[in-house]
Amino acid sequence: MNKQVSLKTKISALVITLIVSIVLILSGVFAYWEKRETEEKMGQLALQAATTISFMPAIQKAFDREDPSEVIQPIALSVQKQVGAEFVVVGNEQSVRYAHPDAWKIGKRMVGGDNDRALKNGEYYISKAEGTLGPSLRGKAPIIDENGEIIGIVSVGFLIEDINSAIWSKLMDIAGISVGTLLLGMMGSFALAKSIRKDTMGLEPFQISSLYRDREAILSSIKEGIISIDEDGHVSMINQSAMKLLDIDEDTTQKPIKEVFPNTELMRVLETGAPEMDQEMRLKDRVVIVNRTPIMAEGRVVGVVASFRDKTEVREMVNALSEVKRYSEDLRAQTHEYTNKMHVLLGLLQLQNYEEACSLIESEFVMTQSQNRILFDQIEDDTVQAILLGKLSKASEKKVEFSIDDESSIQSIPAHINRSKLVTILGNVIDNAFEAPKNQVDKQVTFFATDVGNELVFEVKDNGPGISEKMIPYLFVRGFSTKEGEHRGFGLANVNEIVEELGGTIELSGSENEGTIFSIFIPKEKGEVS
Repeated sequence: MNKQVSLKTKISALVITLIVSIVLILSGVFAYWEKRETEEKMGQLALQAATTISFMPAIQKAFDREDPSEVIQPIALSVQKQVGAEFVVVGNEQSVRYAHPDAWKIGKRMVGGDNDRALKNGEYYISKAEGTLGPSLRGKAPIIDENGEIIGIVSVGFLIEDINSAIWSKLMDIAGISVGTLLLGMMGSFALAKSIRKDTMGLEPFQISSLYRDREAILSSIKEGIISIDEDGHVSMINQSAMKLLDIDEDTTQKPIKEVFPNTELMRVLETGAPEMDQEMRLKDRVVIVNRTPIMAEGRVVGVVASFRDKTEVREMVNALSEVKRYSEDLRAQTHEYTNKMHVLLGLLQLQNYEEACSLIESEFVMTQSQNRILFDQIEDDTVQAILLGKLSKASEKKVEFSIDDESSIQSIPAHINRSKLVTILGNVIDNAFEAPKNQVDKQVTFFATDVGNELVFEVKDNGPGISEKMIPYLFVRGFSTKEGEHRGFGLANVNEIVEELGGTIELSGSENEGTIFSIFIPKEKGEVS
C-alpha cells in the first residue's frame, strides 16, 4: 500500500518551494542589476574624477616643469583619497607615469593597453583592463593644453575585486531578508495547513475523496430516495432514487426545496428540530413513507435529511421487468439486423460475388461520397469548403440530415468579401437552421450556393416549425431571440449588419409548420447595389 503524503507536508513543500524559487530568481535579478548599476556608478565616478583632474590648470602647467611629478603626484594622491579610488595615474603622451599610488612606479610606462582612445582620439571613456594592481574599472581622460594638443592622460580606477566585494556585501543583506521571508512562509504554511485540517475535521484530502466516493456509491445503491437541505432550505444533496421518485432529470442542488419537493415537510423539521419518522404521504401517484431527521452542528439545526420509499414495490418490480424486457427486445432487434447484414455479406463472399458484396459495403457511404463530390468538385473556395465540412460534422452530432444541393457551384469568393465575415454569415444561418427542427423526428437542413451572375447566393432551408409573419420584423433586432437562454439574439443581427455592409440583402420565406428558407444575396463587385 502506497503511503499517502499529508496535506501539511504538501502545503509546506509547495509554499517553501515557491518562496525559495522566488527568492532565488529575485536574488539573481537583483545581483545582476546591482552589479551593472555598481559598475556603471563606479565607472562614472572614475570618469568624472579623471575628467576633473585633466582640466586642472595646475596639472596642465606641471607638464612644462622639469619634474612634473613634484606637482602632479600630491594632487593625484589627494583626489584618490577623496573619491576612494584604488589608483589615480597621470601619464604623458607616451604613457610614462607622472603620478602613481606606488611612488617607485613613477617614470615607468602605464600598462593595460587601453590609452590609445584618449591619447590619439581625445576621447573620454570607461574601460576594463588589468594593470599592475590587478583587473580594474577605469575612467580615462586626455589632458589637453591651451593649444588643443594632447599632452597626457589621466586614469582613475577601482579594482574589480573591490567592486565585487561591495556587491557581495549588499547580497548578504538581501540573503538575510530572504531567510526571514522563508521562515515567515514556513510558519504561514503550517498555520494554513492547520486551519484547513480544522475545516476538514482532521481528514486528509485523500480521505475526503475516498469518503466522497464511498458516499456517492452508497447513495446510488440505496433503494430509498434521500434528499437533504441546508439551513436556508436549499437542496444540498439528492440521490438517484429520489430523483427517480420525484421525476427529476436535472441538477437540483442549491434550488429551494419547495420547488423540488412541493409538499414536503422538511422546512417544519428545520424550524422545530424534532425528527419525524414513518410519516405516510402521497407523492404524485405514489404513496411513500418518509423519515425526516434534523442535521445538528454545535447544538443547532443546520439542515434536514429525508428518506422516503415507495409502498408499491410490486409496481416498481413490474416496471423494472418491463424495462428489462424492452431493453432486451431492442438489443435483439439490433443484433438481428446486424446478423442479417453479416450473413448476407458472408454469403456473397462465399459465392465469390465480390461485386455485390462491395456494393453492399459501399452503400453505407453513398450519401457521404455524394456530398464530398459536390463539396470538393463544385465548390472550389477553401473557406466555404471548410465551413461546410465543419457543419457536416456538427449535423452528424445533432442527428440532423444536412445535405448540399446538387446544383451548388462556387468558383471563388471575391477578394473584398472578408473571410471572417463569410464565416459569420454562413455559420450563424446554418446553426440556426440546425436548431429549428429540434422537435422534428426527421430533421433536415439543405444548403445551396451559387456564384452565377453578378451575385453570390446562399440559401439555407430547414424543415422546422417555421416563423410566423408577425415575428419576421424582429428577427434581426439585436437581443431578440425565439430561443430560450441567455446571450441569445445576436447571431442574425450580426449577419444582417455584415450583409448590409457588403451591399447585400436577406430574404426570408416559408410559413408556420412548413419550415424556413434564408436566402442571402451579396454583390460580387464592391459597391454594386444588389
